[in-house]
Amino acid sequence: MRRLSWIVLLALPFVLPDASAQQNRPRRAPIELGPDDKPAVPAAPEGFDARRDDVPRGKIETVEYDSSTVGVKRKMRVYTPPGYDEKAPYPVLYLLHGIGGDEEEWERGGKVGVVMDNLLADKLATPMIVVMPNGRAQPNDRAEGDVFRHAKAFETFEGDLLKDVIPFIEKTYAVRKDREGRALAGLSMGGGQSLNFGLGHPDVFAWVGGFSSAPNTRPPDKLVTNPEEAAKLRLLWISCGDKDGLINISQRTHGYLKEKNVPHVWHVEPGGHDFAVWKDDLYHFAQRLFR
Repeated sequence: MRRLSWIVLLALPFVLPDASAQQNRPRRAPIELGPDDKPAVPAAPEGFDARRDDVPRGKIETVEYDSSTVGVKRKMRVYTPPGYDEKAPYPVLYLLHGIGGDEEEWERGGKVGVVMDNLLADKLATPMIVVMPNGRAQPNDRAEGDVFRHAKAFETFEGDLLKDVIPFIEKTYAVRKDREGRALAGLSMGGGQSLNFGLGHPDVFAWVGGFSSAPNTRPPDKLVTNPEEAAKLRLLWISCGDKDGLINISQRTHGYLKEKNVPHVWHVEPGGHDFAVWKDDLYHFAQRLFR
């Protein structure tokens, strides 16, 4: 299968109406589906992402933290569940955006608060805090101009996440401070970050998910350097739409994990590189966390 070069992708011209759509227009590689490339779970039910008047609502707020990695104050969005109790430590899902997004992208396109409120009201998920940081770790972290030129900042975010974001959350909110209480997932560029950082730090995260992971995802042999350690994850979720031109990235990851006998969920669902797929992923992934 032809592999899509990240260097080639960065060089492509993009003319898009807004930043949140940036990651929706990668050049499509030839799609070849194999026998493993099928849904692992049913599609989310109709209305799972619709605001309901009969459910308690959580709160989403913007917080600022000092980033020693970047050298400036940075912003992130934080969802706390309905009835948040400052004395009862919660597990945390760190949820990352795509190359054209920012800390608000998951709210704009993914309706995080609505999806989580509905899951919790239906008792389908464990109460958790969801942290949505800005994965573009540079002084100007806005998705402006040629966003692909700043792809390096998404690598730098590894240090920001581990040294600045997580310590701030653990100092500011009532959260668990063990690996079993931390999950990491993201879409597109954020999916690549989640696999890179999550599999790179199994002592920090026990739950990892890559949704339609972009070509920033490390090659499988560098992503999973110790299959025995990777097998200790409580959940490793890999998913992609069956019409997504970047599916080869997720396919090669799944193939390697299967070869090395690393337990994981491989979920190929109908759709492309967009939030119709990613909201479905969030719905299924969040239900399986912290059980």
